[in-house]
Amino acid sequence: MPTSFTGIPDVPQEGLDEWQFRILSTIKENVELLTGSRGASNADSKALTSSSFSVQPPVPQKMVKITATGAGASLLNGFVLTPDGSGGFTVDVTGRSDVPLLSDYNNLARNVQELANDVARLRNTVEILITQIRG
Repeated sequence: MPTSFTGIPDVPQEGLDEWQFRILSTIKENVELLTGSRGASNADSKALTSSSFSVQPPVPQKMVKITATGAGASLLNGFVLTPDGSGGFTVDVTGRSDVPLLSDYNNLARNVQELANDVARLRNTVEILITQIRG
């Protein structure tokens, strides 16, 4: 429903000092500009009211936390061969590295895409609001 405002009567000149008349007239003019009732050729001075906006709230955000979890794998990245005295060797592991699996990357990619979709929906809502604010 559009916003409506009641007209403001003219400020009486009788019984007022000049400074009072000018202040009240200026206030009346500013209120008329803000309400769009002054008859200005453009609405640059008109205030925005809740009825100025018709954009719907964005749909609820889908991503509320990161759900990607990684199984990963622990890989050997260092070892030392030590002769055991009988012609063989003993192997001592000196280091391991944890690395993500392909499924870990896929889970992360799904989370990133969900976040990107949420951002795109919010951006669309903001762009509609900007368009409506500019008029």
